[in-house]
Amino acid sequence: MKPLNTAERVKPFRLVKYFTFTSLIVIFIGTIILSVLNTHWVRSMQYQKSEDYALLLIENLNHQVFLQFILPVGLKYGKIELRHKEQFERMDNVVRSTLHSFKVEMVNIYSKDDIIAYSFSEDLVGKQNLGGTSFSGAIDGKASSKLVQNGTFWEILLGIPKKIKIITFAPLRAEKPLSPISGPVLGVIEIRQDLSSDYQQIFKYQVLVICTISIVMGILLLTLIFVVKRGEGIIEKRALERIRLKDQLAKAKHLSSLGEMIAGVSHEIRNPLGIISSSAELLKKKMGPREPLNGIADIIVTEARRLNNIITDFLNYARPKAPNRSTCHINDVLDKNILFLDQQIKDKGYVIKTVFDNHHPCILADSDMLYQAFLNLLINAMQAMPDGGAIMITTHAEEDALWLYIEDEGDGVSPAVMEKIWDPFFTTKEKGTGLGLGIVKNIIEANDGMIRIDNRREKGARVTVKFPLDQEAQ
Repeated sequence: MKPLNTAERVKPFRLVKYFTFTSLIVIFIGTIILSVLNTHWVRSMQYQKSEDYALLLIENLNHQVFLQFILPVGLKYGKIELRHKEQFERMDNVVRSTLHSFKVEMVNIYSKDDIIAYSFSEDLVGKQNLGGTSFSGAIDGKASSKLVQNGTFWEILLGIPKKIKIITFAPLRAEKPLSPISGPVLGVIEIRQDLSSDYQQIFKYQVLVICTISIVMGILLLTLIFVVKRGEGIIEKRALERIRLKDQLAKAKHLSSLGEMIAGVSHEIRNPLGIISSSAELLKKKMGPREPLNGIADIIVTEARRLNNIITDFLNYARPKAPNRSTCHINDVLDKNILFLDQQIKDKGYVIKTVFDNHHPCILADSDMLYQAFLNLLINAMQAMPDGGAIMITTHAEEDALWLYIEDEGDGVSPAVMEKIWDPFFTTKEKGTGLGLGIVKNIIEANDGMIRIDNRREKGARVTVKFPLDQEAQ
């Protein structure tokens, strides 16, 4: 079965992400639509409220005009003629005192012949046929209202025209004392109210609602983006970790099979190799020192020993032995390494500089295995400087760990080599198995340690080894 790549692994999460973003957008659009509808309902309510308000004003004005103007003037003059200054002033006084403090922009009173008999604007008095269908309906006893808006198309569409008015027409009736106004129609009253400020307040309310929704949705979107990014990172990290673990498992199985094969072959080679080596040494003893074939025997013995060392490396890497732990002081192990290499250090011009923490506690480890690992590391540092140089060895103890640093002044490790430095059988030397660092790593990790190789900023490479401090050892 084909393994899933990272993109395929996170695909279900991406579907959830897309669904969530889509839902958020739909909710946002739905909320905006609800806001617009809500504003429309508010405007409708405002219109109805203004219409009811106008009808109440007209009813009150009808009552006051009939009682304070029509009856007194009719009894005094016998008929109503608003073209007379005294009657007009009396009507104007009644209307303005009745509508005082009320929000009314214009009042027109029509006669039954559609002639404006009274108006707040003197220029309209005497004008004819301005009432239109609303006037006709009022003459028939039906009140009506209409909305008049002035502004551009977009201003009217958004609900913020420059001017918006509600014009109400209602009949002017005669009334009987102590009874509702239900007498014959005497004329028509027109009241105009300016609703511009009210509609502007509604528009501001709509803008406020939309801005609030946008801010809330923006916060939700940012939060969602943060959560999604983090979720994607976690899923991708887990997918990569799973792939890495599978690769390591496959590599471990491959190395295990290879190790078993190497171990079996090494045992088969070691037996005849021992016979060859012992036979060559016996032959060397029987031949005199000046025999021509004596040198060949020496070569056989030398190469047999070298081949035996190679087989030993194979076996150590393929079947690492379990550590025999005991209390161990790293400084003592390093001193033994330096003493063993003393002659080689002097002959090739190396300088060993040590900065040991003499107060650090002991660790539980196999000192013989650590001796072998440290020896390989020191030899590698020396081989990195063929013409000699300084090697710095430092030990440092912290609360829960013991650190060891081995630094050289060579050319460092190239990036290409750094990627394969721990791979078995990889070597940059003409002679070598490529198992030295692998054996070192196995030894360090078998003793619960950690090893890392880095390049120094100045020059050369640094090997870092860390051991946990065990309470029992302390």
